Amino acid sequence: MGAQWLSGSTFASHLQGWAFDSHLRLVCVEFACSPRASGVCSGYSGFLPRSKDMHGRLRTEDTLKWKVSFQNLLFHKDGLCAFRAFLMSEHSEENIAFYLACEDYKNTKTSSKLCSKAKKIYEEFIDSDAPKEVNLDHETKSIMKKNMEHPTASCFDLAQSKIYTLMEKDCYPRFLKSTLYMELSRQAKP
Repeated sequence: MGAQWLSGSTFASHLQGWAFDSHLRLVCVEFACSPRASGVCSGYSGFLPRSKDMHGRLRTEDTLKWKVSFQNLLFHKDGLCAFRAFLMSEHSEENIAFYLACEDYKNTKTSSKLCSKAKKIYEEFIDSDAPKEVNLDHETKSIMKKNMEHPTASCFDLAQSKIYTLMEKDCYPRFLKSTLYMELSRQAKP
């Protein structure tokens, strides 16, 4: 099977292998990420898809493109799943979950759903007592709180941008140095 690349304009609509449950937890449906998954590295095996699901189609050119840019990593289905596994192992999955929840939110069609989704995202990731609170400065949190009065499709853009930058500057370089990335690169097909 060829590369699994997602174009920028259809990124959110191509999260077909991903879903959000009723508590906005990111669920890797297509790759069956589960605690019983038998992944590449023992330290990540509980977070990775079953090896036959990902490794049968992962190509060397894919893993090399992940190294070129953070966007390439996120826009590739297997790259996104591997990065999520890495973040889970570091106990910081809330960052990618928030980012993807925002992408999903932007594609919401009706205003009634927009309001309810905005409230869920705010309560899950931004509120000061949020169970999966992302690391945002006080000013950004204040802006997000104000945006909740009249949610729009772009009301989370500022916070999402800050979390994207945090992942790009902090988590992504560590991912590229991780055993997980090294093993996936080594086992990818030419």
